[in-house]
Amino acid sequence: MYEHSSFESKKQYRSIIPIFVRMRFWFLFFIAALIFTACQDDAEEKCAFIPDTSSITVNLQVESLEDSLPNITSKQQLSNFFSHHAEVRDLFFNRPAYPSDSAFINQLYKRFTNPYLDTLLMETHRVFGKGEELRTQFEAAYKNLLHYYPEVKAPRIQTIVTGLEADLFVSDSLVMVGLDYFLGDGAKFRPNNLYQYMLRRYNKDFIVPSVMLLTGIDSRFNKINPNDKTVLADMVAYGKAYYFAKQMLPCTPDSVLIGYTRKEMEGSREFENLIWSRFVEDQVLYSANHMVKQKYIGERPKTVEVGEECPGRIGTWVGWQIVKKYMETHPKVGLRELMEMADAPRLFKESGYKPQLVKLPSRERI
Repeated sequence: MYEHSSFESKKQYRSIIPIFVRMRFWFLFFIAALIFTACQDDAEEKCAFIPDTSSITVNLQVESLEDSLPNITSKQQLSNFFSHHAEVRDLFFNRPAYPSDSAFINQLYKRFTNPYLDTLLMETHRVFGKGEELRTQFEAAYKNLLHYYPEVKAPRIQTIVTGLEADLFVSDSLVMVGLDYFLGDGAKFRPNNLYQYMLRRYNKDFIVPSVMLLTGIDSRFNKINPNDKTVLADMVAYGKAYYFAKQMLPCTPDSVLIGYTRKEMEGSREFENLIWSRFVEDQVLYSANHMVKQKYIGERPKTVEVGEECPGRIGTWVGWQIVKKYMETHPKVGLRELMEMADAPRLFKESGYKPQLVKLPSRERI
């Protein structure tokens, strides 16, 4: 889901290649950002506070378009579809990148009359059925969002089969989901532009958590100091986004939100002192160097600077621990107040987060 090189406020985000996610938030995400594996039975994964949303009604508008494009039989029919769904055309299929309407329609018509689209459509129906489960997950998440932010209006949601063109687009008014990106390991066709460690995130349980992470990154909620270019600022910003998403999905395991395997999650917890000691020794926190950011919070399979088995984006995990510690030591601070804190150094200082330093004679494994 992301390349974590800096944290910039945006009104809308698109995820094409992960997590939780390029920093301009043309998603990955993630993302800034999600693996739903054996982590679910981890005894250390606990539910966050579950608000009472029984009195909250969400008027969720879900438009299921997955049967539309695979059933196209003429270029005129395709043109008519895109005329009626301009957002899908421009944001998901990137019409502005083509030299003309005819070039765009010709290319897309060739794709959507390819016989393999039938397989993608059948597998989409096999995995998602009629979409009731996905809708229920979205409704629960947006009910929780309205509990904390009653003035917010839930966005429209569109689901579609794109021929593995795009995965997610998220803005304050619209969420688009390319369902064929999220068919999981058993799918006949998978995105071919992703590394295996990214591919393992792409299953149906990835969708709603990643949307909530991208919502938590949105500058409407997550206030930052645009003049602070340090690694710490990015770490805290991502930590706040993870914390936000956890409140929207209280019983989603941390391992799902951060996108780590069970082994990676357990290693991060077990060797937190070592990780922190490496950050201190390498003077990571207050660096504004792009290469340092890429090493410690960028989208990589491993953070080898810490250890050969240390998961990538480890700085975002540390940022999340800082935010968790802050909220533990400030029980009267609510979610909204946390998200409005733009001063990352202050939040870090007041959190009291300070794992024990250990001796680092060499680049150790974790």
